[in-house]
Amino acid sequence: MSQEKTILIVDDEAAIRDMLRIALEMADYRCLEAADSQQAHTIIIDERPNLILLDWMLPGSSGIDLARRLKKDELTASIPIIMLTAKSEEDNKIQGLEIGADDYITKPFSPRELVARLKAVLRRTEGLTPLEPIEIEGLRMDPINHVVTLDDSPLQMGPTEYRLLSFFLTHQDRVYTRGQLLDHVWGGNVYVEERTVDVHIRRLRKALTTHDRFIQTVRGAGYRFSVKLVANA
Repeated sequence: MSQEKTILIVDDEAAIRDMLRIALEMADYRCLEAADSQQAHTIIIDERPNLILLDWMLPGSSGIDLARRLKKDELTASIPIIMLTAKSEEDNKIQGLEIGADDYITKPFSPRELVARLKAVLRRTEGLTPLEPIEIEGLRMDPINHVVTLDDSPLQMGPTEYRLLSFFLTHQDRVYTRGQLLDHVWGGNVYVEERTVDVHIRRLRKALTTHDRFIQTVRGAGYRFSVKLVANA
């Protein structure tokens, strides 16, 4: 089962990343690597790792700043974080845990200890996002079979519209800017104009036919998916 798990290693020292990657790959984990917070955030948006090993001290924005940013975003808040640091003082450990880190390991540590702690954190967080069908007023998305139906009739839509609908169905009643939709639907490594979102919103509305009203434009802000009739902001 562990071979299905992806771990992101965030550390500015290549030797430490290599050591961690070797230990984790020997335990059948897939590893991704980042040397700073900016690179890490892009990978997190694109890859959605199952767990992040995050060094406290990073060039530019610190690991603790990245952890705080991830925990404030509902789309990344559930990704477990283990902080790695040479800081051993009690107040630093408390700070790391208070911002939402799931565990805290002080350097130096043994690879065996790290793998054991990592497995424990993953066990605590497994099963939080089941791939069950979502159904709203006759509109049904089956994420396993990758099928969208309306009153049992299949709807035709492109892959981008499908991802956009999947995001909306799992994040209802909240307004998202075009930039946020680009990050979480297109990915952090894709550089396209924000108006691209409008084109795909129009296509998705057309595909939804009678249920196009669920995708609401909020003037000056962005878009939201809601079955409620809410006045535009």
